[in-house]
Amino acid sequence: MAQYFKVHPDNPQPRLIRQAAQILRDGGVMVYPTDSCYALGCRIGDKAAMERLRAIRRVDQRHHFALVCRDLSEIATYARVDNRQYRLLKAATPGAYAFILEATREVPKRLQHPSRRTIGLRIPDHALVRALLAELNEPMLSTSLILPGEEMPLNDIDDIRERIESRVDLILDAGACGIEPTTVVNLTGPEPVITRVGKGDTALFGVQ
Repeated sequence: MAQYFKVHPDNPQPRLIRQAAQILRDGGVMVYPTDSCYALGCRIGDKAAMERLRAIRRVDQRHHFALVCRDLSEIATYARVDNRQYRLLKAATPGAYAFILEATREVPKRLQHPSRRTIGLRIPDHALVRALLAELNEPMLSTSLILPGEEMPLNDIDDIRERIESRVDLILDAGACGIEPTTVVNLTGPEPVITRVGKGDTALFGVQ
């Protein structure tokens, strides 16, 4: 049975954030809110926890998980970013976007797309996420809380608890946060390519 924390969305309680970070360090998988929808998360280096994320979502090795980062300087550790890409990232972060970029050698191969050496990266605009990342002092591995056979993320906490509480270690409840996943933008080519339209405004990338 998962632990359940009711956390203030704008002023998250430090005690609960510390406890949440420790659960992740101990190998836990959690449900947490973002600026787009609820998501699943775990520590970046925890292979067993990552496989639990795959099992809950029922996705294969080609699925792009996102590394949830604090800021652009942290992104530069895990992705190759040129001046053009940096300007686009700066304009769109923090926000409801996930970006596909070329991975650096710092990224474990199991986190990269198996054939393209790319990685998904994200900087959410949510106080709880910022507090948790600051406490962890490293990125999190994350994926939207979309269950197999469904198109939209889970948003109702009672529904989340009923359906997956037995499969995760922690649920962070900050109230409803939306049912639109992130907009996914592939920045590996000469021009941005929108691979999923979600909450983030595509007009930032010249796409209406």
